[in-house]
Amino acid sequence: MKRFVKWCVEFSSWWNIRQSRKSLLFIVMLTLSAIATLLSFPLNAQINLPSKPISELRGVWLTNIDSDVLFERDRLKGSLQRLDELNFNTIYPAVWNWGYTLYPSKVAQKVIRRSLDPTPGLQGRDILKEIVNVGHQKGLTVIPWFEFGFMAPADSLLAKNRPQWLTSRSDGTRIVKEGIHNRVWLNPFRPEVQQFIQDLIVEIVRNYNIDGIQFDDHFGLPSELGYDAYTVALYKKEHRGKAPSKNFKDSEWVRWRANKITEFMKRVFTAIKATKKDCLVSVAPNPQRFSYDFFLADWQKWERLGILEDLVLQVYRDDLNVFISELEYPEVKAAKSHIPVSVGIMAGLKKKSVPMQQIQTQVQKVRDRNFAGVSFFFYETLWNISKEKPQERQIGLQQLFPTPTTYPNLLAGWRPSS
Repeated sequence: MKRFVKWCVEFSSWWNIRQSRKSLLFIVMLTLSAIATLLSFPLNAQINLPSKPISELRGVWLTNIDSDVLFERDRLKGSLQRLDELNFNTIYPAVWNWGYTLYPSKVAQKVIRRSLDPTPGLQGRDILKEIVNVGHQKGLTVIPWFEFGFMAPADSLLAKNRPQWLTSRSDGTRIVKEGIHNRVWLNPFRPEVQQFIQDLIVEIVRNYNIDGIQFDDHFGLPSELGYDAYTVALYKKEHRGKAPSKNFKDSEWVRWRANKITEFMKRVFTAIKATKKDCLVSVAPNPQRFSYDFFLADWQKWERLGILEDLVLQVYRDDLNVFISELEYPEVKAAKSHIPVSVGIMAGLKKKSVPMQQIQTQVQKVRDRNFAGVSFFFYETLWNISKEKPQERQIGLQQLFPTPTTYPNLLAGWRPSS
């Protein structure tokens, strides 16, 4: 700066011969003003352009419910191609739905007597193999989603072939309504049921080049259930003959069942890692209070125990204030300091259209709070099922994800944001 002032003085002597002092003063003041303005910017703003996130989950769930994306080879391939073009980096394809596997399974053949979902579009194919091959060619992270967990249709072969595996309410009834569908639930406390579910999971991990595997609340149990004879006898055995409370919301009865499910989750985690140590264990639950109270799924405890390596919290809320409040709970903030925590955002349902503006706003609120990313439920409502035109929806997604970025992988060096 001293050199600059000296130059101004010398320049002044020369300039006085040619111009008025008034003109010189104007130029000097203008130059000093420009320099002061430049120096007022942060240093990084002077030398760096805005950069893309180092990593960010940009995921979507693929399912065979209200969606035909999986039922035709070329359609599936084209869908993965389009997701890649829109800078998505992660897909969660369903592999266990409606009481069937969506891949050829020897475990299912033995127990259910069918190795594959009987839907015609799946016959003669291995869609999981197709998804892994095409997905990895496109640079997509592939994490199969164990969607139905312990749940099955009431009229499924699984329910008919293994009625002793089912659990019930205190009045003996078994049917749980999910929309218009009648569901039943396998008893997660029975060793045979646990072995069957674990065998399905290990079969996937062993036979496919997947990047991880994901569970959700269906890996728990509706809290109104658990009154079958086997579970009641087990509870009595561990409580000196005392029967469980008839109030299914009783805190001790809830805690006992939730702890049993946690113990099974630990076994599953160990089995997965013994099969493939770099296979991520991901969970996509509802917020903790709902998961624990209504599904006995204590994901907060799972995270503390280190058996959860990736969390995608389902925050399917239209009210923005409610949406934001779910991101602020202590257990969510605690998990964010240990593992990648992303947010599941509702892109729509078959009979519910969610505007792109709402989706974009929610994504921004997630980014503002330094979450690891977002995933959308579900593929078909990204642009195929919506009141808005597909082209408009895809333009909206391009605005959200203008450049590619990588999946935030805990096992590949992910670190929490400061």
